[in-house]
Amino acid sequence: MASKNYYFQLILRIVLISILAFLFAFTWLKNHYYFAIASLILLIVQVVFLIKYLNKTNVKIAYFLDSLRNEDFTVRFPEKGNPKSLKQLHKSLNNVNNLIRETQIKNREQENYYQEILKQAKIGILTLNDKGHILYANPSAKKLFNCTQLNHIRQLEKVDEKLFYLLSELKPFERRLFKLTNERETVQLLLKSTEVVLNENNLKLITVQDINTELDEKETDSWKKLIKVLTHEIMNTITPITSISESILNFYKNEKGTLVVSQINENHIKNTVKGLEVIHNQGNDLMGFVQSYRSLLNIPHPDKKIINVKKLIEKVKILVSQEKGFNAVTFKITDISEKFEIFADEKQITLVLINLLKNAIQSLYEKENGVVEFDCGITKDKEKYIKIKDNGFGISNELIDEIFVPFFTTKTYGSGIGLSLSKQIMQLHGGSLKVHSIPFIKTSFTLVF
Repeated sequence: MASKNYYFQLILRIVLISILAFLFAFTWLKNHYYFAIASLILLIVQVVFLIKYLNKTNVKIAYFLDSLRNEDFTVRFPEKGNPKSLKQLHKSLNNVNNLIRETQIKNREQENYYQEILKQAKIGILTLNDKGHILYANPSAKKLFNCTQLNHIRQLEKVDEKLFYLLSELKPFERRLFKLTNERETVQLLLKSTEVVLNENNLKLITVQDINTELDEKETDSWKKLIKVLTHEIMNTITPITSISESILNFYKNEKGTLVVSQINENHIKNTVKGLEVIHNQGNDLMGFVQSYRSLLNIPHPDKKIINVKKLIEKVKILVSQEKGFNAVTFKITDISEKFEIFADEKQITLVLINLLKNAIQSLYEKENGVVEFDCGITKDKEKYIKIKDNGFGISNELIDEIFVPFFTTKTYGSGIGLSLSKQIMQLHGGSLKVHSIPFIKTSFTLVF
């Protein structure tokens, strides 16, 4: 109805202008100049009214858009006392204004909700631009860094100069540990970086987490596991020594005291020699155990260089080729680019891969159609990885948490230091060694750099 009224008004004005134009032309040609001038004035007035009528809608819409641009949602257009066409326009503009205002209110409520979550989060959160300006820092970040205000990362030089350089050099998707000491305490911080784009600006989002509690719990748990294994290994070695030494002592001593030479027979001497040989062997085993423990504590710092991964895997296969069961295993290597490289200590990573490959082959001793597969690539977090996967008997859920404990082994003649040594080497490289196993289906070890 409103649009019909609008068109009726428009047609009426156009018809009136047409009549006035015809009247002006007619009177002018008949030399009725006074009537012609009057007709012309009326014609001009009607044209002006038509323009105003047409612009009235545009002016209101422009005014409405300006109010939106200025975030002024209080503007209201009267819906009564106007022509039907304007009444409908005003109603539509008011509806749009209400919708935008409600959306704005919901967005602000949601923003306040997220702001409150960030404030309550125990993890510190920082947002930096490429010039080092801190655009946002939640209360936890300020508390961890012991700063009331954070506007630029240079402020952290006063807290710890190394922390400033770490934040300056932290790359996207990188994780770093940092020990921060202040007048109150020493805390272990885990820093993670992520890149985000906001309004066409690249920003760095950094999370800072105090992991002291988690580390203490992990350390206590690790000590318990290590002490359990050490106790088991040492007791297994010492118990025979104690038992045999007691038996030997009984050869030369009775209730009355030490036996004289004439009371010692040849069997006593033979048994004594055998017992001493066992004690000697057990002592050597204990010395070897201690030496293995010492090797775990004296891993040299990695001498890193660029390594071609494809050549490294071929080299490791050759080094393990004499392992029992090697020829019974099928080896698969996924399509690895000739240019795929890692930055690592070649000797140490070779040692890790040899240990993992030997374990994989040994897990396939009694397995038909045993397969060992090498896979390499880059994760979603831009981390390079090397994965060794086999279809052996796998690792049970009860044992998977124990395999990295030093000296823990399920093998008859295993030392139990291979996996723990491998994990330490990867940690020295700033990476990690991950395991995933589905018993009787597959097991994979992943070196993440």
